[in-house]
Order: sequence, then C-alpha cells, then structure tokens
Amino acid sequence: MKSIQAVSYPVLFEKKAYLELSNLIDKNNYSTIFILVDENTLAHCYPKFTPNLATQKRIEIIEIESGEINKNLETCIGVWNAITELGGDRKSLLITLGGGVITDLGGFVASCFKRGIDFVNIPTTLLSMVDASVGGKTGVDLGVLKNQIGLFANPEIVIVDTDYLETVTEREIKSGTAEIIKYGVTYDINLFNEIKDNKSLNISDLIFRSVEIKNEVVLQDPKEKNLRKILNFGHTLGHAIESFYLESENKENLTHGEAIAIGMVCECYMSSKLLGFPIEKVNEVKEVVLSIYNKTSLLKEDFSAIMELLKHDKKNINGQVNFVLLNDFEDYKLDCKVSEELIVESMEFYNV
Repeated sequence: MKSIQAVSYPVLFEKKAYLELSNLIDKNNYSTIFILVDENTLAHCYPKFTPNLATQKRIEIIEIESGEINKNLETCIGVWNAITELGGDRKSLLITLGGGVITDLGGFVASCFKRGIDFVNIPTTLLSMVDASVGGKTGVDLGVLKNQIGLFANPEIVIVDTDYLETVTEREIKSGTAEIIKYGVTYDINLFNEIKDNKSLNISDLIFRSVEIKNEVVLQDPKEKNLRKILNFGHTLGHAIESFYLESENKENLTHGEAIAIGMVCECYMSSKLLGFPIEKVNEVKEVVLSIYNKTSLLKEDFSAIMELLKHDKKNINGQVNFVLLNDFEDYKLDCKVSEELIVESMEFYNV
C-alpha cells in the first residue's frame, strides 16, 4: 500500500513503514528514544512493535494510565518529569504507541518539552488510525471539556499497521467506525454505503480512504479556518454527550465513537429541519448507527447538563455554538446556528 504525504510528513502503511522509522532514527542520530504507552499497549502492542524497531539507541518506556479521564495536564507533567529524570534532551525522540489519548497527549508532550522534540505516531486503534493519524492536532482535556489545551504540531512520520487491531476489543473497532461514517456522509458516500451494506468489509481499504480524505481536507485548510470544519460533523453535540457521561458518576462512560454516532444522528435531524436534508436519509443514518451501537437513552433530566457542556465547545465563537450540517450527503454547510429548542428536539428524535 502506497504512503500518503501529509503537510510535512508521510503516513506509512504496514511493515515497510518500520524501515522508514529505522532510517529516520539513523539519519537524525537521536540521543534517546522514549516510547509512550499505557498498560494495555505495553502488554499487547509493544511486543508486536519491538521486533520491528532496528536500532542500537537507548530505549526508555514511559507508561501512563489508559482512558480519556487521564488525558490531562497532570499526566503531561508526569511524562515531562519522567523524560527529564531519564536524561531526555532536545535530541530525544518520542514514539507514541497507542490510541487517540496516547497520540494526542504524546504529541503535545513532545511539542512542549524543551520547546519541541521530534515525535512519531503509531496509532493502535481504528479510531486513532482514521482520525488522529493526520492533522497535526495535539492536546489534552481540561476537566471533562474535550481538547481545550493543545496546539498544532506535526510528527516526523505516522505508521499505520493494522496488525495492532488484533489487540483491541470489538467495542473499540465500533468506536473507530463512527469516524468512517462521518467521512462517508460528508465527503464520500461510498464509505457509508460499504458500512451500511456490511458485505466483506476490507478494513485496510476503509482506513486508507479515510486517511486520504482527512489529508485532502487538512492540506487545503490546516488550521481549521474553513473546509476542515466538516471533520467536526457529529462532534459538536457528540463531544458534549461524551463529556457528560465522562463526568457522571452513575453512568458508564461512552467511547468517543459511541458519542459521535449519537451526535451524527442528532445533527442529521437538525439538518433536516434547517436545511431540508431528506428525512429518509436521516432515518437511514439513524438505522445504520443503531445497527452498530447499543442504544443509549438520553434522559430528559440530563438535557440541561449536556446543553451546558455544549456552551464550552472549543469551536464556539462569541458564545455561539456552531454546527456543521448537511444539505445532502456530500453537501454540507458550515457555521450553522441552531436553537436550543431544536438541539433538544434532536436528542428526543434520537431517543424515539
């Protein structure tokens, strides 16, 4: 499979990618290689990774606790202290080996340590492969508010190796599928149709096309001034729902994809009311979502808390929540203003 050239780095696929990693290490003569993992990727992914790392450089493993709840500045401080104590310097390389929490947080850590050291992303979940692998977004959460602290910074290379998908649960695979659905309804309906038909899905092809789409968008709009906003479809309300479940002591956390899937159904409904997006297509998206994800009951008594979290979305301007909505499949409108009444109505539609 050919590589994809992002803004300043290649996204490399399968085993040949590790040759480029070895070449990168040799060329830059790094002083130390730090590998950022969590307890899951250390146990299941690191053994798959080490046979492919051909270098005599000193290697140090830094482990953090898994989960979105640990994607915060406190964890960053722990990693910065570990790098410092282990003798890290400006010629160190950080390799992130994990899902979106690891790649987002690791890229942020590398970009800030001594004003920036090189890093390489090796995503190990479907979600991180199709979403976090391209775009240069790094960062952490502020409390339960998603990705409030961060910056744009590009890795040296990204390695997408589907062998790591053998280490994740079916729930995590489904979580990543939500991002592929997003690419389908906003940019390439063929992706959505493949998932809807669910016949002999070629996961490698779905990943490659998803990365290709995101890269095409990011190359045109690297800092999210215009076109890149389409990548937020389903995420505006979805992030608020994800945050609400994350902070609720009596509710099980949702995966990112589960929350975004709800967000897409709701935002399709908003699209039908504001832009005339055909209701039969709204129902089609809802049917596909509910065929993949367990139904989550959004309780009416929780709506106000979700709405409050929505007000903190990082894309808001002058206190106004902005949505990406659909005129039709592959036909979107940016910066749509939606009333609180319609947002609530969309959640009620999802519940029905």
